[in-house]
Amino acid sequence: MSSLTHTLRALTVTAFSLVLVMPATVARAEPSPAELTRRIEKSSTELERVVEAHNELREKIKENRTAVKRLQERLGPLEQQAEQSRADVGELAVTAYKTGNLGTVDALLHGGDSASVLDRLGTLDHLTRQQQATIASYAADQRRLLDQKTRLDVTLSQQAAQSRELTAAKRRIERDLARLYELRRQAYGRAAERPTDRADSAAEAPAVAGQAGAAVRYAYGALGKPYAWGQDGPGGYDCSGLTSAAWRSAGRSLPHNTRMQWGVVAHISRSELRPGDLVFYRSLGHVAIYVGGGQVIHSPTFGRNVEKRDVDLMPPYGYGRVR
Repeated sequence: MSSLTHTLRALTVTAFSLVLVMPATVARAEPSPAELTRRIEKSSTELERVVEAHNELREKIKENRTAVKRLQERLGPLEQQAEQSRADVGELAVTAYKTGNLGTVDALLHGGDSASVLDRLGTLDHLTRQQQATIASYAADQRRLLDQKTRLDVTLSQQAAQSRELTAAKRRIERDLARLYELRRQAYGRAAERPTDRADSAAEAPAVAGQAGAAVRYAYGALGKPYAWGQDGPGGYDCSGLTSAAWRSAGRSLPHNTRMQWGVVAHISRSELRPGDLVFYRSLGHVAIYVGGGQVIHSPTFGRNVEKRDVDLMPPYGYGRVR
């Protein structure tokens, strides 16, 4: 079982066995608003980590799909090349038969795999260099074809396992999210904030040049839209979905996962922050986009809407610049 699978399961169990289950000693008591808020905040934080693990798994599936496509594109030419080299070796066998070189014929036609054929033919010093090159090319083509087919099989197997785990993770998240929304209903009378119509919010964005400016304007345009786990717009976003969508609008690609985004940005200091940079929190469990003036825009958590907040809304983990 993959480490990512362990993470998804362990985080889910931890989040909701410790947070959502009310202690037996107060089973009959109504929790106070403060207690409900504490539970909601802790549950939301833990569940957001589960969602980011889910997002990471989904990104890895995308990578595998790309790898499968690339391998499949290579197989066709390799198969044609291997078939041609096999035909060339066949012509050598015919020539050897006609000239009475029975040892060579036997090695070529009854030798087993290509590696053993090459090994035995290497001892036949009467073969010309051209003949030896033909046989060596045949063996190399066979090895490359076998290697690519093996890689394809392994990748397809990984993809199938990841798809099963993704489905299971989605079921767990939806189950635990229903519990979290019930807590929110108890505390606030609603499972989620009402989205706000901010159709003109992009016009509020500061004047920032270049691609960073496009990303910042997009983030402003997302203000008031709901948090939606696993989504990257346009109707809703989770935290890494918002930052990836903002930079996609600027023509740059970021993975839809906080930890993976941290892995592809240039790490900078706080003093270097400028609009468009990313600010990471919660040990890479959350990310926001810096919009200048000490402010970030982020998709906070379940039941909440995209908002603009102070950069120190929680202790930052680090800062990154999209390159």
